[in-house]
Amino acid sequence: MENVKNPDAVNEVSEPAENTLQKTMHERDIKKISKKQKVMRFIVQFLLYAFLTVIAISVLFPFYWMLISSLKTLTEYNQTVPTLWPKQFAWSNYATAFTGDLDLGRLFLNTCIVGVVSTLLSLVVTVLAAFAFARLDFKGKNALFAALLATMMIPGELFTITNYITVSTFGWLNTFTVLIVPFLVSVFYIYLLRQNFLQIPNELYLAAKVDGTSDLKYLWKVMIPLSAPTLVTITILKMMGAWNSYIWPRLVANDAAHKLVTVGLRGASFVDLATNMTNYPAQMAAVMIVTIPLLLVFIFFRKYIMRGVSRSGLKG
Repeated sequence: MENVKNPDAVNEVSEPAENTLQKTMHERDIKKISKKQKVMRFIVQFLLYAFLTVIAISVLFPFYWMLISSLKTLTEYNQTVPTLWPKQFAWSNYATAFTGDLDLGRLFLNTCIVGVVSTLLSLVVTVLAAFAFARLDFKGKNALFAALLATMMIPGELFTITNYITVSTFGWLNTFTVLIVPFLVSVFYIYLLRQNFLQIPNELYLAAKVDGTSDLKYLWKVMIPLSAPTLVTITILKMMGAWNSYIWPRLVANDAAHKLVTVGLRGASFVDLATNMTNYPAQMAAVMIVTIPLLLVFIFFRKYIMRGVSRSGLKG
């Protein structure tokens, strides 16, 4: 009778062993799931980066082709099988771009004049209008602002004929005035800056009014410094717009004294007198020279553009 085992003791021994087995199996299942998750995560990341790589190559390849084409000789450029790297670097194409029938120096000067003056005046108009819609109270403010926003749905090309008739009546054709005045007001910039102004607490404005501060002084001392990223964004976008504009300058200013760089590039022939053929490498060099300033602006100021846009879209 002493050798008979107690059933309760056997159950007490087997239950911990069963729990240990279940725990071990559970840990194995977790490890399998974790491995599957890692594999799926790797596949998703690989496909994502592969897709982004393809998109980046498709975007950057035209710029690469423009760069290497500007460094090729005319003979190499006209070969049946194109080369992906110049066999001989023809730096003279850049000198030809300046000394040919394209007066790049004058075109750069005209474009800088139009870009700087139009940007400064547009900033003044945008700041004052955005401040009025954000802080001042007057009758019909919301209705007027809604009407301005509604104009953003109308394509700008629809105003081309009426604007042309208007500036012709004023006698502004072939002047810097016709390149600057018609586009001083931008509803998008006003909306962008107004949204940024609305993020500034109204208590600051009320406290300033109690201290006897004028609206213009409050705007200059408080709102403009706090909205500096958005103002930098507007400045960059306005300059880039003036640099890239083509249709309107082509229509109203075709004389050499007021021609902009985009119009000059389109009208230049780039004909090689020796071969009587179009010198495409020199043309690519001229386009590269015109593109470099915009690329540098975007590379060095892209964080200000992103910061200004993101800060202006938080409050409606």
